Amino acid sequence: MTEPTHEATTEGLADLLTLPGTPLAGAVVELIRPVETPSVFNHSIRSYLFARLLAGRLGLTAGSDYNDDLLFSACAMHDLGVAADGPHRQRFEVEGADRAAAFLVERGVPESEADQVWQAIALHTSTGIAERRGTLCMLVREGVALDFGGPMGNDHVEAVSDGQADAVHAVYPRLDMIRSLTDAIVAQAAKSPKNAPRYSIPGELLREREEFGRTRMEHSFSSSRWGN
Repeated sequence: MTEPTHEATTEGLADLLTLPGTPLAGAVVELIRPVETPSVFNHSIRSYLFARLLAGRLGLTAGSDYNDDLLFSACAMHDLGVAADGPHRQRFEVEGADRAAAFLVERGVPESEADQVWQAIALHTSTGIAERRGTLCMLVREGVALDFGGPMGNDHVEAVSDGQADAVHAVYPRLDMIRSLTDAIVAQAAKSPKNAPRYSIPGELLREREEFGRTRMEHSFSSSRWGN
């Protein structure tokens, strides 16, 4: 990677890496950190940081164009469906969305806002749909896509500079994220046919692992912008 640029140093670096300091954001971190692998946890946080960079690139402002607590909650919990303590009875996107929405309502978030997070998580693997379901869904989808660093994020690749990426990866390293996340999705999908409908992301990843030993996602993203 290139050397960090001015935008990823001093004050810019602090702004880039700062997470919401609200009680809700803290509770979300306390929820996901113990039950996700370090690789998946870091991916979830990077997705938020990249989504926030994209929001700035698009001229969107927290507080008026989107709710930053909801953006953090949706990004941070978007892979909660593969958490080790989950019931593992539905495809991981829906299971994660259900858990996240229930968690938010329990902490006083209005059901209408929790439902926005539900949609953003449930649709984050649905290319061409999430982008048309409102600002929150779009930012979560594209933040996740940017962290994959490959074909999923080409529409907004310019939103994250090499210097910004270096700074984020220094604090939240990738830790072989593609393989780690695929392992978690496949393990969850294998527990029940309901978790792996044919032509869904978990269904196809499970089928490819069983038939070929490696998924197309792992193959494609091994040569992505971030490398893993």
